[in-house]
Amino acid sequence: MTRDTGVPSTLENLRAAGTNVVTDTGEFELIAKFKPRDSTTNPSLILAATKNPAYRPLIDVAIAYAKEKGGSIDEQTNNAADRLLVEFGKEILKIIPGVVSTEVDARLSFDTERTVNKALQIIKLYEENGVPKERVLIKIASTWEGIQAARELESKHGITCNLTLLFNFIQAVACAEANVTLISPFIARVLDWYKVHTENKYTIDNHPGVLFVKKTYNYYKKHGYKTIIMGASFRTLEEIRALAGLDNATLGIPLLEKLADSNEEVERVLSVERAQRDGVEKISYIDNESKYRYDFNDDPMAVEKLSDGIRTFSADTNTLYALLREELSK
Repeated sequence: MTRDTGVPSTLENLRAAGTNVVTDTGEFELIAKFKPRDSTTNPSLILAATKNPAYRPLIDVAIAYAKEKGGSIDEQTNNAADRLLVEFGKEILKIIPGVVSTEVDARLSFDTERTVNKALQIIKLYEENGVPKERVLIKIASTWEGIQAARELESKHGITCNLTLLFNFIQAVACAEANVTLISPFIARVLDWYKVHTENKYTIDNHPGVLFVKKTYNYYKKHGYKTIIMGASFRTLEEIRALAGLDNATLGIPLLEKLADSNEEVERVLSVERAQRDGVEKISYIDNESKYRYDFNDDPMAVEKLSDGIRTFSADTNTLYALLREELSK
């Protein structure tokens, strides 16, 4: 987007610095406004969007589909929820040229087999509705079980995955070893925890979320991992500029609007060349569950934020299911 002055916007400058911008919303009009290549959703965003009367037709399609499939009220509710996710994804894919992330039920975050089965069901629904699996990222929480599920989906089924609720380097290493397509490390939420639990004064130079993502980027690029890093939970332009050059950045609408309405320069900070110098030596977790769990649980921030994220998404999923159950009972 270029402003009327003809001067490139900060959003354009960020893209020019090497970062692909991804929208984080379920609102189609807002996605169209910012013209991202890719888009991502989560249960909270879908739940918020269902409250907009404009999206009532999508709910109607999901309810009709579930009733036609039949079964118990629980089975119908599950089918309606899956179809609703796919309907949102279909509409988003009409707007963007790239891929959409669709999230597996967060309540399955500690069950590898059920996560795999739910992902297969979502992809099957997409394909039945004319969307090839190559245009969908299955979004899974970065638990040990979720990482193993993604490993299976990628290797055995050719289904690309986005590992979300990722807060520390241990999770990032395991995801790269699992050859997942993309990870979504959270930046500002990491800082939130440290502000509450320490007395340190934080600036952009010692921002723990920024430092964690920089370390992950340098590690991936130094060792040739192909997993895409898509920074999430950005709150400020300063955070974005500190990670300019990161593969992807998923941004909420308020921040996108600020970037589009300003024209600050953005200098590339992250690069493959710098990663060769700054990246740490290779370590391994993917086949050592006890080592993974011990090292992950040694980080109270990551443990707390992962659990909190799963609880939040699960609560919104429960609310969405209750809404669909009520519709199915009419």
